[in-house]
Amino acid sequence: MTTSSDAPEAASLRGAPAWKEEALQALSVCFDCPSVAFDERMPIPPELLAGLDGPELSRQGWFPLIRQGERVVVAAADPLDPALEGAVRRACGAQTVEVWVSLREDIDWFIQDFLHAPVGVLIGTERTGLAAWRTTMAQWRTRLACYRTDLARSRTFLAVLRWGLGFVALGDVLLRARGRTALAYLPVMMIAAGLCLALFGFVGYLRIRRSRHLAPGHTTIVEVTAATLRFVEDYQLIDCGPTGMPLKKTMLGRLGDQLTRYCSILPTPPDSRERTHLARERTLLAAQRTVAGCYRTLFARSRTGLAFIRTGAAFTGLGLGLTGYFGLGVLSLLDGLLILAGLLMIADGLGWYLPVRKEQSEAPRA
Repeated sequence: MTTSSDAPEAASLRGAPAWKEEALQALSVCFDCPSVAFDERMPIPPELLAGLDGPELSRQGWFPLIRQGERVVVAAADPLDPALEGAVRRACGAQTVEVWVSLREDIDWFIQDFLHAPVGVLIGTERTGLAAWRTTMAQWRTRLACYRTDLARSRTFLAVLRWGLGFVALGDVLLRARGRTALAYLPVMMIAAGLCLALFGFVGYLRIRRSRHLAPGHTTIVEVTAATLRFVEDYQLIDCGPTGMPLKKTMLGRLGDQLTRYCSILPTPPDSRERTHLARERTLLAAQRTVAGCYRTLFARSRTGLAFIRTGAAFTGLGLGLTGYFGLGVLSLLDGLLILAGLLMIADGLGWYLPVRKEQSEAPRA
């Protein structure tokens, strides 16, 4: 914040209600000094706040804002108070004191928001901490959304691969039954097109998998989700819920159940604004969305695995059926290709699905 006589007033009033802006402008003209409105985003140096007595500051009606060497700028409800300068010199060790006028209620909010005190009294600091945790959870949910997008892309490439193998199977059947078709080259073209589509889908899927290196397993996803919810240890009380309720086996299931049975342990001061309580509620709702996002990601992994298993089982059965119906021959290589591709997709699908099977069975009710 600037320390000039004109700029601070405009900066301090930015975003203030109209009635407060008019009141501060009138006080500024009356006391012939800049005015300042409460703003919890002000970068007040922590060393300027060390050792200050909140009740005493509230009684005297002032609060320090800026320190530049031996010069300290304070906000005061009564800039003409004869005891003000001496109190600032004793409390802040300042040689030069500059006073900006402020409303009395804003002085109290400065004290409550910025002055170090036991947890539960730090209204602004608490809101800042909760906002930081909401940002952390939002960043993790964004990463989970990106991960789900990659899973959706992999299923898209699986669809392309499925179409390609379907063309190969259809061309195989037509080529073996070429005596019953008038287009002799159509089966060969279908097989060639199918192989190209299958290769395109396979390469695209491998590229996504390599871009993820080794995709984070479900255990890693759950552990990081739990780490982003650590704020409940500082800001909330998690009780053990109704007696007789069975304890879930998975970490994510237990965490989801706990968040639905929380109660706040930090008392809201009588003169605190409602947004402090609402900030706690928003943070808990964000935590529940984070758990839900984690479950969506695990279900997306499971859905991807089931898609691979389903496709692999279909083409394995198709390859075995073609071999049994037409017998062994040169074109049995295409049947073997279908069987091999199906078995690989089943194995890859089981790798996606089985690790998250237990998590699905313990998903909390909405």
